[in-house]
Amino acid sequence: MVEALIFYMFAFVLIASAVMVVVSRNPVHSVLFLVMAFFNTAGLFVLLGAEFIAMMLVIVYVGAVAVLFLFVVMMLEIGKVSMKEGMVTYLPVGLFVGLVLLAELVFVYLGWEMAEGAADRRLFPTPDASEVANTHALGQIIYTHNVYLFQISGLILLVAMIGAIVLSLRTRPGVRKQDIADQLDRRREDAVELHKVESGAGIK
Repeated sequence: MVEALIFYMFAFVLIASAVMVVVSRNPVHSVLFLVMAFFNTAGLFVLLGAEFIAMMLVIVYVGAVAVLFLFVVMMLEIGKVSMKEGMVTYLPVGLFVGLVLLAELVFVYLGWEMAEGAADRRLFPTPDASEVANTHALGQIIYTHNVYLFQISGLILLVAMIGAIVLSLRTRPGVRKQDIADQLDRRREDAVELHKVESGAGIK
């Protein structure tokens, strides 16, 4: 009874946070609601017995990805006027992409077929902890069965990080930039000039 109550509490807060991420007008508030959604998702994983995944969700997503989103949003200095203009401009494209994703989900749901033995395995979704640990089972799934998908997800995160850096880059006039090629081509004769100073004469 207590576990069911905690499950429904985490699930309700998670759904409410996810809705507020989309509905909230302030981008900083959206990122904060996203952090709350991650925390509640971690609580659901703890209830499922996947403590390692819950810990990694908090450390990686809350501690790194969500904080990165927050800093990017704050550095971009997005105003409400520009957000409204962009929303009106890209609203037809967003609606079209949303309808396509909705149609794909409907087709997947209508064509869903249960594999043999799936009904029995649903009663025991995870193996006994005494037989296989969570980290061992997760390592087999990620680095053995789905290693290519794992590498593709890493490339997607790399592209997202590069895009965030490009969007937050500011060009200011009059700033001296570093030229690595000129520094590497610099010779000692061009940078250092030796003068032989006589005793008591000084430098002229």
